[in-house]
Amino acid sequence: MQKPDSLIFDMDGTLWDAVDTYTESWNLIFKKLNLNRTMVREELLERIGWEGEKVMQAVLPEFDRDKRDEIYEEVGGLRRQLLQQNGGVLYEGVLNGLKQLATRYQLFILSNCAKGIICVFIDWAGIDDYITDEIAYGVNCMPKNHNIKLLIDTYKLKNPVYVGDTAGDGEQSRLAGIPFVFVSYGFGSTDDHDLKFDDFKSLTDYFMGL
Repeated sequence: MQKPDSLIFDMDGTLWDAVDTYTESWNLIFKKLNLNRTMVREELLERIGWEGEKVMQAVLPEFDRDKRDEIYEEVGGLRRQLLQQNGGVLYEGVLNGLKQLATRYQLFILSNCAKGIICVFIDWAGIDDYITDEIAYGVNCMPKNHNIKLLIDTYKLKNPVYVGDTAGDGEQSRLAGIPFVFVSYGFGSTDDHDLKFDDFKSLTDYFMGL
């Protein structure tokens, strides 16, 4: 693997864990819609990293596409509000690591979340000075490989890598034609990676040492 000029990070399971807040947003919307169901953390963890439409099909199969899209926007809006209040749990080493890495690389965040969620995370974590740009699935409803290529084209990236925590992240990295760096402390597992790290400090030390 060539020395990268940029690092593109997944968000959930890679930089932080906000699943409890996400779960709350679902349950409040279920209540608002008078749906007799409850989302639990374990159920949501199975779907972390999925594209929004796939999540909505799994969670609300009884609704048509237009209604699911409407609810998706509603959940996303409530989620942005809740995250501003409650945030999540930033993984150990992330804040200091991003600060260091930003001195050597362009840093990006790319996630399959609703529009605006990454911006809330960046503000909450206080990392705006370190992140060049971000893009979420909710902006254009396109898969990660498409949005990775979008960042590559927009910023003329030569050797980017994608950092994530699921097999899906690895698959999308391959489709985009870039190396995949797997972090094992997140929500998923995979053997298909170019590099693997068990904590963010190890990742930081490796890339700072190149």
